Formats: sequence, structure tokens, C-alpha cells
Amino acid sequence: MTHPTLDHIAQTILGLETLDTRNSDRLDFHDLAVWNIKAALQAAFEAGQQASKKPRQTSQKRVAKPAE
Repeated sequence: MTHPTLDHIAQTILGLETLDTRNSDRLDFHDLAVWNIKAALQAAFEAGQQASKKPRQTSQKRVAKPAE
């Protein structure tokens, strides 16, 4: 399973249908131009920067400590 952002980058920039292993040389190995790889890495880096700016939501609820 891959991350949706990485799937999007692979599809739009690298022209890859999926990042899943399909156990076929024809489907798992690709010739890619270095400028496309560079663009994909840049997009992934920028996506990470944007994700780090978003406030994180925690699933844990805070429980008040009992008064002493």
C-alpha cells in the first residue's frame, strides 16, 4: 500500500499507473528521464513541507486528572 500523494506524483509526473509491485519486469521496471525523476522528488519534498505545516489532529482524548 502506498500513500495517496505518492501515487498522484507517480501518475502525473512519472506516468506510472501504480507504485504497487506487479511481479512483471514489463510492469515493474520503467525508463524515466532524470528531469522527470527530479520533478517527482521536488513534488514529494514540497508535499512533505506542506504536510508539516498542517496542525496535527490527535485521536487521543485528554482526560482531566482527578483533584487531589
